[in-house]
Amino acid sequence: MILQVATKLFAGLGYDGTSTRQIAEAVGLNVATVSYHVGSKRELYLAVMDRANEAHRVVLEAAVKELVVAPPADKAAALHHLIDRYIDFCVENPEHPALWTHRWLSDASDVTGLEPAYVQPLAQLVIDTITSMFDVDPDADVPYMVNTLVWCIHSFVLSGVLDKSGARHGPDDPRAQRRFRAHMHHMLHRTLGLPGSPPRPAE
Repeated sequence: MILQVATKLFAGLGYDGTSTRQIAEAVGLNVATVSYHVGSKRELYLAVMDRANEAHRVVLEAAVKELVVAPPADKAAALHHLIDRYIDFCVENPEHPALWTHRWLSDASDVTGLEPAYVQPLAQLVIDTITSMFDVDPDADVPYMVNTLVWCIHSFVLSGVLDKSGARHGPDDPRAQRRFRAHMHHMLHRTLGLPGSPPRPAE
C-alpha cells in the first residue's frame, strides 16, 4: 500500500514535491511507521522506480520476443504490435510516463543512475532488434526514432493533443487515441522505410 500511494504521489507531484509526511498521511500511518517499513524517502523512491521498471520490462521484453520469433513476412506487423503494446502499457499505467517525465524536467536530480540502469538497456534492446531485423532506410536514425516514439507516447498519455478549438484530447478519448496510434504507426513505418502501408488501428 505504501508503494502504491508513493507511486501516485511521486507521479503526480514529483520526487522533490513529495514529502514522507504526505505519503504517510495518504496511507493513514505515521512517518515513523512508513520509515520503518520502507526506509528514507530516497529508498522509497528507488523502490517505486524499480517496481515501475519491472512492470515495463516484462511487457517490452515480451513484445520484443514476439518480434524476434515472428516469420519474416510478419516482422513489420510484429514491430507495429510492439508499439501498440507500449502505448497500451502507458495508457493503463500513466504513473510510468509521469515518473519519467518528472525526471526529464530535472526532478530528483540528486538520485542518479536510474536512466543507465532502467531506460537505456530496454531502449537499446529495441534499437538493436530493429537494426538487426529490418532493412532500414539508411537516412533513418533508429535511436532517435525510438526516443521520439517514447517522447510522443509519454506526452500524449499525460497531456493529450490540442484540437483546433484549443481543447485537449487524450487517451480517454477513443477517437483521439485511434488518431494518435495511426500517427505513431505512420511515423514509424515511413521513417524506417518499411515496405507496404502501416496498419490502421481498429475502430
